[in-house]
Amino acid sequence: MTGEDLKEHLIEVFRPVVSAMTDCPEDVVLECLATDSTVVLSLKSHAQDRGKLIGKEGRTAQALRTLMHAICAKYKMKAVLEIVDR
Repeated sequence: MTGEDLKEHLIEVFRPVVSAMTDCPEDVVLECLATDSTVVLSLKSHAQDRGKLIGKEGRTAQALRTLMHAICAKYKMKAVLEIVDR
């Protein structure tokens, strides 16, 4: 799988998960950048949904990162998840 395929796969996996967690799924924007060894998934959402994506004590964000790490590890890539306001 190439970097482009991995980026598309991550967006395909994360879009329904993140959209289901937010009150404004139409405002969710996923951007993925890949280098030779690292994939950065930038998750932009409405400000009111940011707390839902981070979760209590960051548990939800950590679960999303764990999922991303599991997918990227299969291709020997490092994973970074950024949650930012839109």
